[in-house]
Formats: sequence, structure tokens, C-alpha cells
Amino acid sequence: MEGAGGHAASTVAPLAKWRNDFSRAFQYYLDRSTPHTMQRWLGTLAAAAIYMLRVYYVQGFYIVSYGLGIYILNLLIGFLSPKVDPELEVLDGASLPTKGSDEFKPFVRRLPEFKFWYSITKAFCVAFLMTFFSVFDVPVFWPILLCYWIVLFVLTMKRQIMHMIKYKYVPFSFGKKRYYPKSAASSGGVAKD
Repeated sequence: MEGAGGHAASTVAPLAKWRNDFSRAFQYYLDRSTPHTMQRWLGTLAAAAIYMLRVYYVQGFYIVSYGLGIYILNLLIGFLSPKVDPELEVLDGASLPTKGSDEFKPFVRRLPEFKFWYSITKAFCVAFLMTFFSVFDVPVFWPILLCYWIVLFVLTMKRQIMHMIKYKYVPFSFGKKRYYPKSAASSGGVAKD
């Protein structure tokens, strides 16, 4: 009786070790990709192009694409939203400044850029894998789904932009502001570094 249990344990141990080794290697390369923002997004763009080509050539899986679009819209809202919503939360140390006299506090996203990228990339990979199973190819009239998604996108973005205007925040930074000496600024010249 012990022999049967020992055999099962001996087959599980290498599988668990392989899973642990794979997880560590995957995390190692994921961590190394963190500072390479442009290359990461280009890879995601390539994955999105491969997915779109697959859907185009198969002429199906529109419901999967619609679900993917809704998920990406949800991620985008999280990416554009502040971590602490001034409308819902009691003001604390992480809130956005609302008056000119308030102390500057940097914009902290609800969904950081790396998690945003990772979630979108995983979503395209999962959607691509779903296109190989006919159970997900539900026959639908895709123009209606597209129109509904566009309406949903426009209304959601309008609400998000109104929130940005109301609480005076911009979720993007374009680098550190540079200050030039008065002589270079007044003469129209550019200060040298």
C-alpha cells in the first residue's frame, strides 16, 4: 500500500520542482524587462497584431474580441484613474491637490504602467489561445458589437475626462520640467547642459 503512495509522491515532486523553476525563471525575465518600456509595448503590439490577423483570417471569434475590448477598456480606466479617488475617499496623504495653495503631490495611478502592460499582454495571449477552440466562436453580428463598444468607450472616456477636469489632474508626465537661465530665456536661446 505504501508503494502506491510513494510512487505518486515521487512523480509529483519533479513536477512541482519544474513548476517552481519555471516560475522563478519567468519572474526573473519579467523583472529584467521592467525598465525596457518601449520594447515591452512593442512586443505587446506584435501580440495584438498576431491576434487581429488570426481573427481576420478565421473570420470569427468576435465575441472573444468584444470581451477583450471590454477588459482592455477596464484596464485603461484603472490606468488613467488616481489611486485615491478624491470623490470617494476621505482626504489623506495620497490625495491629489485641489487648490493652488495645496502641496504638490505626484499622480499615483490605481493601476501602475507595468501591471497595465502585463495584464494587456496576458489578455491578448489568452484571447489568441481561445481562437483555437470552436466553443468560443459564437455566431454574432459583429458590427453591432463594434458599435456598442465604441459607444461604451466614448461614454466612459467622457466621464473619465470630466473627472480629470473636475479634480485638475493629468495622468501623464512628459519628463522633468527644465528651467533655463534668464539670459537664455529672454534672448530666445537654448541653455546648454
